[in-house]
Amino acid sequence: MKYWCPVVLFFCLALGTPVTAQDDLTVGVAPAAPHYDSVRLQYIKTFPDHFFLWPVLKQRRLDFEMKDINNRKTSLSYRSNKPYSFGLGMYLFELALEVTFAVPLNADTKRIYGESDARDLQLNVIGKKWGIDAYLQKYEGFYLDDPSVSIPANQPYPHRGDIETRNNGVSVNYTFNNKKFSFRSTYTFVDQQLRSAGSFLLYGTLSSFSAAGDSAILGEPYVKRFGEAARIKSFRVTTLGVAPGYTYSLIYKGFFLNGTLAFGPAHNWLSSTHEDGVQKNDIKFNIYAAGRIALGYNGDRVFGGFTFMAQGKSAQFDNAQIVSSNTTFKMLIGYRFREFGFLKKRVWDLPKALMGGGL
Repeated sequence: MKYWCPVVLFFCLALGTPVTAQDDLTVGVAPAAPHYDSVRLQYIKTFPDHFFLWPVLKQRRLDFEMKDINNRKTSLSYRSNKPYSFGLGMYLFELALEVTFAVPLNADTKRIYGESDARDLQLNVIGKKWGIDAYLQKYEGFYLDDPSVSIPANQPYPHRGDIETRNNGVSVNYTFNNKKFSFRSTYTFVDQQLRSAGSFLLYGTLSSFSAAGDSAILGEPYVKRFGEAARIKSFRVTTLGVAPGYTYSLIYKGFFLNGTLAFGPAHNWLSSTHEDGVQKNDIKFNIYAAGRIALGYNGDRVFGGFTFMAQGKSAQFDNAQIVSSNTTFKMLIGYRFREFGFLKKRVWDLPKALMGGGL
């Protein structure tokens, strides 16, 4: 825990600081390399005397879907049009930091899908055994994808600039076979997985997802298909979930392919407000799911690849099932350099070094 304190402090300071040009900020930390036993040394390699640099391209999305529980083929998707972001990542002082800036959308994309205003801040802590994801997301502006309505080529989709969503929460995961398997090798590249291995996992999450519009999210045209759910103007889903799962990394000459899947029961506290001001509250059980896919290369010096991560939850309001999804796509390529001078310091050494002029 003492290794995470500086990161949590940085995250709290970042929340209190206005961010303008900056689009995404991701912070991660890994502890200093302990005395690994002989089993771990055969499967996992660390780089305690190196710092890393990498350019990164990523996109985060926060979307939701509404389905008719009486007819699963009837569904509507509200999708954000958030641009990709590009920036730089670095691993210094045993601290991983990524700062990215939004890549402007082209005029055609804006015309067809509209534009989403997004505030997205995420903290990732991935250790040998434990992993923590904390996130604060606020998205405004969604386009409507209705499979029953054919949109002519090159024509704009219906857009709801008034719909705002918020997704805040924290999820924790535990890796049981941590002597042979490392999450960090495929998602932060702090480690290098030497042999193919997998592990059972346990996820836990506490989160809140909400959506609201100036008028009903679906509206009168969808009353016949969704009943009273079409008149919902705002809703909130607070979820407490536990999900067992499994992850496996296939390794071949430095190349890797990782897949992770976990799902389990979730307890939902539900609240909704209709256009006429009527409020409803309910408690239901449903499913929480988390998944990751990673593909790339992790060598002694060069590393990189593609990752896709998703968390989803569902809840039922009247005749509609609402499924929200929080996804991240990331592509990067980086290089490890030998530490020198003050770069040999560790994050927990910095306050003392700064006050004493030891840098």
